[in-house]
Amino acid sequence: MSWVEIFVRRPVATTLLAVGLALPGVAAYVALPVASLPQVDFPTIGVSAGLPGAAPETMAATVATPLERSLGRIAGVTEMTSSNTQGATRLNLQFDLDRDIDGAARDVQSAINASRSLLPSSLPSSPTYRKANAASGPILAIALTSPTRTQDQLYDVAFTTIGQRIAQVRGVGQVSVNGSSLRSVRVECDPLLLAERGVSLEDVRAVLQGASADLPKGFVEADGQRFELHLGDRALHASDFESLIVRSQGGAELRLSDVARVLDAVQEVRNAGSSGGQPAVMLAVMNQPGANIVETVDAVRALLPRLDSLVPSDVDVRIVIDRSTTIRRSLREVEEALLLSVALVVLVTFLFLKSARSTLIPTVAVPVALLATVAGMRFCGFSLNNLSLMALIISTGFVVDDAIVVLENAASHMDRGMSAPRAAVRAVKDVGFTVVAMSLSLVAVFTPLLLMGGV
Repeated sequence: MSWVEIFVRRPVATTLLAVGLALPGVAAYVALPVASLPQVDFPTIGVSAGLPGAAPETMAATVATPLERSLGRIAGVTEMTSSNTQGATRLNLQFDLDRDIDGAARDVQSAINASRSLLPSSLPSSPTYRKANAASGPILAIALTSPTRTQDQLYDVAFTTIGQRIAQVRGVGQVSVNGSSLRSVRVECDPLLLAERGVSLEDVRAVLQGASADLPKGFVEADGQRFELHLGDRALHASDFESLIVRSQGGAELRLSDVARVLDAVQEVRNAGSSGGQPAVMLAVMNQPGANIVETVDAVRALLPRLDSLVPSDVDVRIVIDRSTTIRRSLREVEEALLLSVALVVLVTFLFLKSARSTLIPTVAVPVALLATVAGMRFCGFSLNNLSLMALIISTGFVVDDAIVVLENAASHMDRGMSAPRAAVRAVKDVGFTVVAMSLSLVAVFTPLLLMGGV
């Protein structure tokens, strides 16, 4: 007895086997990640550091170079690029495809800690890193508008409340806030007045630094206890800085307002955004390398309604750009094409064979084969994307061709008076080798594409 006769003579077992192949496929289809293209993003981490006022040449020599030397010793780094602008350095590290992004992030943090002693002591804060590719575009753009609040107030809401919560979502690599900057006190010195009064910029800087420091003014010791004295006189607003004494000579006091213009503003006054003709602050959400875009977008969308209680009532939070929309639409069109091709196959089979029983064979064989393939895709970690769906359409043609060839041969034997079970076994014996050889030749054609990698 050949292996074909086993399936012919045991229809119940064959039916259960088909159901056993189809059910995991249904569960896998629901759980498969969705993307526009196979996930072939290289594990990428961006490192940034800032030194306000430093020239690009200074940033390259004193900040970028020590970081590059330390980060270059990390295993698995395939490419490292850096860019230096006024007061900022950005490095982009690309790792091997098989490198775990979380493990790479730990190595990057260790390298940053090791290079801290080589960086300028005036660096306001340690360099930071993000598990996101700076060259890739945002998957979501969220706009914050308000009819009553200023842009710096909107920036504070976006930076301290919404941005931090979105950054905690699984799959989000970085959330950048644009359109304004943090609140700051700006001191615009008049060089002519400074020269006239004999005051240097270094004198002004020292006064500002002393007014901004939140340090104890002294301490009191009594009965073995020590108490620090804080006056709470740290300058926070422009009015607090205006009265600062820059120089005192001969009983005459020169205040900061005499030689400079002090105003409440933001750190970067040349940064502004708008949405729908209204002043706005924008949040750009970047995904982690390898993260599923559709799942990440859905998670962020589900989070936003839960943030309503934390956002002021006069602030409108609206999604203005969503990259997952085109992904969903393109996948839906490919799925419709797949369903249409299966329907046309069933219709053509019925028109030519004029037998509902014969038409039932490809009607069952094609969905079972597709669902079993989907289960294999889930097991191998593949995603449901345009390329994998196109591959399913092509493979559907293979299944239909094979089924029609065997079915037509079996129908010809039945026309000569042979019973259906014997005709099925005879048809497989007649064309089985040819069908397998054709399928293997087609598989050999597409195998190089599979070996290119990517899921």
